[in-house]
Amino acid sequence: MTRRELLADAGIAAGVLALSLAILAAGGAGDSETDSRSLDALGVALAALGSLPLLARRRAPLAVFAVTATAAVLLTALDYPPGPPLGPTVALFFLGLHPAATRARPLLTAGTVAGFYALHVAAAGIAQDEFPLVPLLAGALVWGGAWVIGDRLRQRRGRMAELEERALRAERETERERRLAAAEERTRIARDLHDSAGHAINVILVQAGAARLLQDQDPTRTRVALETIEDVARETVGEIDQLVRALREDGSAEAGVEPPPGLAALDALAERHRASGLAVDVRVEGDRRALAPGVDRAAYRILQEALTNAARHGRGNADVEIAYGADALELTVANPSSGSAAPTHGHGLVGMRERTALLGGSFEAGAAAGRFRVRARLPYSSGERERP
Repeated sequence: MTRRELLADAGIAAGVLALSLAILAAGGAGDSETDSRSLDALGVALAALGSLPLLARRRAPLAVFAVTATAAVLLTALDYPPGPPLGPTVALFFLGLHPAATRARPLLTAGTVAGFYALHVAAAGIAQDEFPLVPLLAGALVWGGAWVIGDRLRQRRGRMAELEERALRAERETERERRLAAAEERTRIARDLHDSAGHAINVILVQAGAARLLQDQDPTRTRVALETIEDVARETVGEIDQLVRALREDGSAEAGVEPPPGLAALDALAERHRASGLAVDVRVEGDRRALAPGVDRAAYRILQEALTNAARHGRGNADVEIAYGADALELTVANPSSGSAAPTHGHGLVGMRERTALLGGSFEAGAAAGRFRVRARLPYSSGERERP
């Protein structure tokens, strides 16, 4: 028990004692002309017994009620001035407010209260030598009201505590969802970083090899290859800088990170591969339509990775087909390749397959009849989960 609680309980006990003594000294709360016993040392002791135990009402409310009710019954039976039994009434209020603190069964508590109520009414009848109608009704009203008020306050506190707990749970759930969304966004950024860096390194590798082979025979083509290396390196460094900055700033929207490219950047991607020596033929079937951001990004990354594989393992050319179907976007990249050189596993194919699966699509990759073919089907309506 804290010092503040102890002081509060002491104030309650002192207040009940002072009010009880005042009622007894004034001749009771009823008719002052009735022949009642004057306040004496025994009356003061009984008043104290009916008030001071309230100091322990937090630890043993049922026992406190029993002691204070006993004192009230004795005061009534000994014909002290009549008045409301303040001590047991206050104890009964706290009993209704903290029923769990009694460590007793509800039936025992109800029996104890009913028993002392009956004793109080009987004592009043003995003292007045008549049927105690007024004590009967007044006791039921006062004690019943004290119990009901305490019980209602307890229920209200319980509801408020439950509402606070719900609010805390909702706050924790919101924070958990935010962290999950941030983790998913970081995973997406890391995947884009891998795709971008891998593509750039392969283009630089091809161009550097071409520059090395042609540096003496064809200075013009060597210069073009070196310029391509410079452009790809500059563009990739800029994209990596944006992605890493987003990771460092914990996915903050204030970072101003531009979204990764979509199919609108396909022409630039094809030109870059053509400059590196890969003949890229792009065909589009169906009516172009606006794509969800997730589908648009995934389509670009799949084509980027497939062309990178074609440049590394192919024989100088690649055919790209983009078909806008009724309910899905279909991508096909095919290039001549020997069976031994065709990629059958690796991070590139895993990444393409993962992106397609996240969108609820299908992915196929394999070699047949001297050609390696990558096919991906991305549904329009099955975009990645929305993120805040």
